[in-house]
Amino acid sequence: MKAIRVKEEWERAGVYYVRTEAMVFGFDLSLQGEFSDDARNSEYILVVDDKGKPLSTNRLHFLPEKGFAKIERVATVRNARDLGAGKLGIEAAEEWIRERGYEKIVITSREEVKGFYEKLGYTARYDMSPDTLEKKVEGEEKPVKDPRFICVYMEKVVDTPGTV
Repeated sequence: MKAIRVKEEWERAGVYYVRTEAMVFGFDLSLQGEFSDDARNSEYILVVDDKGKPLSTNRLHFLPEKGFAKIERVATVRNARDLGAGKLGIEAAEEWIRERGYEKIVITSREEVKGFYEKLGYTARYDMSPDTLEKKVEGEEKPVKDPRFICVYMEKVVDTPGTV
């Protein structure tokens, strides 16, 4: 199993396969709902098995104005869960983020899988909004549209190259 920083069209096809399988079919989402905020210049990690079959993916979003990077659209195909593919993808994304000089990483996780991220060193921050990525303002919380996607803001601080 290996993680790839997506550059080629075939790698992007792997990203789309994983997200379609895990999210569109896995959660009965529409293609438009899953992919409407993608851009051609989006930066992805793709995890493939030893035969090159796609297993897991995530998207990196660098937010210099906020001082952190975000790992988003994390997805793993059902038959690859518990094989370490998701973990490998997150670790590869963290490495890329560190190389770009970011020390803080944010993930907005579904509540039901936050334990996965906690095992990787992330901390749930219930005082932060997973929608705005800022401190919650009392009375301004949005109602949950889909109970399958109750999200929690999670963060991790990492060393960057050249820091101790």
